[in-house]
Amino acid sequence: MAGTSVLLHCRSLMWIGSRGVTSGAINNNISFVLKHSVRDFCSKMSAAELAKKAAACAAVDNHVTDNCMLGVGSGSTIVYAVERLADRVKTENLKVQCVPTSFQARQLIINHGLNLSDLERTPELDVAIDGADEVDDQMNLIKGGGGCLTQEKIVAANAKYFVVIADYRKRSKVLGEQWKKGVPIEVIPMAYKPVISQLCMQFGGKAELRMAKAKAGPVVTDNGNFIIDWQFDAVPENWKSVNQEITLIPGVVETGLFVNMAKKVYFGMDDGTVSIKE
Repeated sequence: MAGTSVLLHCRSLMWIGSRGVTSGAINNNISFVLKHSVRDFCSKMSAAELAKKAAACAAVDNHVTDNCMLGVGSGSTIVYAVERLADRVKTENLKVQCVPTSFQARQLIINHGLNLSDLERTPELDVAIDGADEVDDQMNLIKGGGGCLTQEKIVAANAKYFVVIADYRKRSKVLGEQWKKGVPIEVIPMAYKPVISQLCMQFGGKAELRMAKAKAGPVVTDNGNFIIDWQFDAVPENWKSVNQEITLIPGVVETGLFVNMAKKVYFGMDDGTVSIKE
């Protein structure tokens, strides 16, 4: 957002200049915007990216061994995990079978020259490494901001050890503290309206069909389904019970609530260090 504001501001100043009204003050304004706004924007982004990379590298270094059967998650933090994995495979001559959780993960595995597998050929995984949209004090997760929640949960459930990597912005005392977009719920397309009605009637809050940004209509998952984002009013006392009740609604495929699944969470901090919760 800040980068967009800077760009729009600079474009406005450039338009003024093209009309022949550029002044020393305007030039000074351009210099100030570029020097301060862009610098501040980039420094914030670099801190977050540094945190993601630190968490990803720590997890890969601590949990991936030779002959490992690995579940590869989805999202921006996973990019760093796959990069680190590819480096280790090359330098240490590791043999690793990678099972993706999404089209994105599959492409990352292929593009980095890693061994691609699936749950049909590799049904039991040693470890799965994935990101999260939010992690609470009990290590409950909200996942599915990228729409890959069903495959992510299937892969995580078939791993002996599920490891989460995230930056410091994803850490909360309770779910909903940081992540304000609600719990993603994958649904069969024909059922989205009844599911929305049932969610609101049974649990309160607000539920909306997630709309696509680069196409007309709703987001469509890798499985050909829709995503509903349920924004709860109050934090439930028992997320496990809520998750079970939601999955019983006809038409619901899976939820983005990962309850009692994560064994360890690596939080990358803004100073490049890593905080581990288990």
